[in-house]
Amino acid sequence: MIQKKFIKGLRWVLAPFSILYALVLSIRNVLFDNKILKQTSFEAPVIAVGNLSVGGTGKTPQIEYLIRLLQDNYTIAVLSRGYKRKSKGFVLAVKETTVEEIGDEPFQFHNKFDKISVAVDSDRTNGIKQLLENDPSINLILLDDAYQHRKVSAKFYILLTSYDQRYTQDFVLPLGNLRESRSGAKRANAIVVTKCPASLTLKERDNIVKEIKPLNHQRVFFSGIVYDDTIHSKTISLPLYKLNDYEIVLVTGIAKPKPLVEYLITNEIKFKHLGFPDHHDFKSSDISKINKIFGEIENPKKLILTTEKDSTRLSDSISGVFSLGIKTSIIETEKFNSFVKSGI
Repeated sequence: MIQKKFIKGLRWVLAPFSILYALVLSIRNVLFDNKILKQTSFEAPVIAVGNLSVGGTGKTPQIEYLIRLLQDNYTIAVLSRGYKRKSKGFVLAVKETTVEEIGDEPFQFHNKFDKISVAVDSDRTNGIKQLLENDPSINLILLDDAYQHRKVSAKFYILLTSYDQRYTQDFVLPLGNLRESRSGAKRANAIVVTKCPASLTLKERDNIVKEIKPLNHQRVFFSGIVYDDTIHSKTISLPLYKLNDYEIVLVTGIAKPKPLVEYLITNEIKFKHLGFPDHHDFKSSDISKINKIFGEIENPKKLILTTEKDSTRLSDSISGVFSLGIKTSIIETEKFNSFVKSGI
């Protein structure tokens, strides 16, 4: 409690820096809006998915939702910057590509979807050019975590904001968690309020729409998280209902593990939680710690469980680690699908 109060107080002390940062970003956006700074457009439509806040809004399952929605009608490429990868420049994922080369989220896309191309490049303009040169049949680009990447002019922008930490109630860094001021939301076509509780009522949705105040070209949608009913290792699958007899070591390296923790509690699954920072690079000391805690469990029915994203970094280091997948569920599915398709 004392630590939280200290951090909150420190943020208010840093408020002048927040104002300065917001001003610099606003000037940058004005320069792009007035075409003083160059933006590059492409013949292939580009969908940019991102957020105003720092992490934890559900970009990965949203990208996967779009892949499932559009892959039958488009030749899709997903381009990410490849956060925390150990490579430089443009990298196109191939069969031999490792998670270290492209990062955990792109590696997850590459593993799960056979019909798409996946690449990473911090220079998104160059990345798109390289993708199209490599495969001219690509006719749709999904830009992951690219809402602030103004050098590319996207055809359609999807802005994500968490239900429990909406950008309308937040401030620019370091006072708050926003990468840019709230006014940046005007660039969005679709604004998706993510990680909504199942109990969300129509009245609550209406109140949030009033809070967001969408412009004429914008639509507000609501989504929730749906967890898979089965967990998977490299060789075994187990239905979730069978885990009630198990004791589990839950390992997470994601921005907001709270929904997963609450989900396991709701399903009366016993676990010990080891939480690490988002995109954590698991060292040998981390693996030793995980194995030590796992070894101390006396119940013969025990396993190590993690998220899909974390499993890309853990499955080669820990034998038999299981992962639990998630999907985005849009409340007004058909309206969202039609809005996206009509926008590209």
